[in-house]
Amino acid sequence: MSVSTPDVVRRYFEADSDRDINAIVALFSDDATVIDEGQERRGVREIRDWQTGPASQYEYTVTVTSEKPLGDNRFRVTGRLDGNFPGGTANLNFDFTVVGDLISHLKIAP
Repeated sequence: MSVSTPDVVRRYFEADSDRDINAIVALFSDDATVIDEGQERRGVREIRDWQTGPASQYEYTVTVTSEKPLGDNRFRVTGRLDGNFPGGTANLNFDFTVVGDLISHLKIAP
């Protein structure tokens, strides 16, 4: 990842690669939101439920293909997911908002 990408974003992808749910959840602020597959999760309890449920339903790897700042503490990481989910491959944008050293918002979408 590039130098301009915040450390917390890099750590998100590292923890996701390791499937370390506790480490992933620890990267989010208490009132963070995550939008994935069109569903919003709010707060660390719902984010943990997302990680132990839908986000763990399939095995996959993420290959980061690009990253760029979007301004106002916002960053986009584009990645290619390969795994055992329907279709087997997906190209997704991970749009992060970072406040301090924590993720306050993450939207994952094509």
